[in-house]
Amino acid sequence: MKGMVRLLLPPLVGLLVLAGWEWAVGAFAIPAFVLPPPSAVLAALWRDGPLLLTSSWLTLSITLQAFLLALVTGVALALLFSQSRLAAAALYPYVVALQVTPIVAIAPLVVIWVGYERVNLALLILAWIVAFFPILSNTTLGLSAVDPNLRDLFRLYGASRWQTLWRLQLPSALPYLLGGMKISGGLALIGAVVAEFVAGSGTASGLAWRIIESGNRLNMPRLFAALLLLSALGIAIFAGLSFIQNRLLRRWHESELGRQ
Repeated sequence: MKGMVRLLLPPLVGLLVLAGWEWAVGAFAIPAFVLPPPSAVLAALWRDGPLLLTSSWLTLSITLQAFLLALVTGVALALLFSQSRLAAAALYPYVVALQVTPIVAIAPLVVIWVGYERVNLALLILAWIVAFFPILSNTTLGLSAVDPNLRDLFRLYGASRWQTLWRLQLPSALPYLLGGMKISGGLALIGAVVAEFVAGSGTASGLAWRIIESGNRLNMPRLFAALLLLSALGIAIFAGLSFIQNRLLRRWHESELGRQ
């Protein structure tokens, strides 16, 4: 019974909010170019569906490419840092400097270097910069957060560095990596959108450009429809990564065993 209530509560709250929104727009005579009612947003989503879905696919493809690139490079660098303290001391400060640099400050420079004729590549680079650090930092932390007693046991049995990495450090780091992936997935989407906002000039045609275009034309229903699709993409990414985390950890890790 409690599980059913927890499942139905969010949709019910959403329906109440939408109903109140619809009523408030009509009751207070709010102009549609200021705040469109949900019915107008749904009508725009239906009317402009093919255009918005095409833009959604472009944004999603850039987001997934940036996320996968961040996953590969982040894990690779974390493995390097775990095996070489010298490499970590030499490279980690530059990784931090890249992460703390505001994306809006370097976006125009990246677009100029890559070229406006390849703006999607620029968006991929910018989204990767945003999504890269959480995976690197979480995986690095996980690889070092190994039970010292287990490490000593591996040494006692003469395990090689590769065996220790494969059978001890990587399993210990998996929950940290999955947590970083959930953060990185959302940041990749945010990075793709922000990059397109900064670099968008009509050459990019993702959801961020549709929002800019709709705002310039005061087409608020389409703007809200694009925002709705962006939220749906973010929720889908988070839900997919949460599902992967549950599948990989549910049989042995405390975070998932406790939920069950």
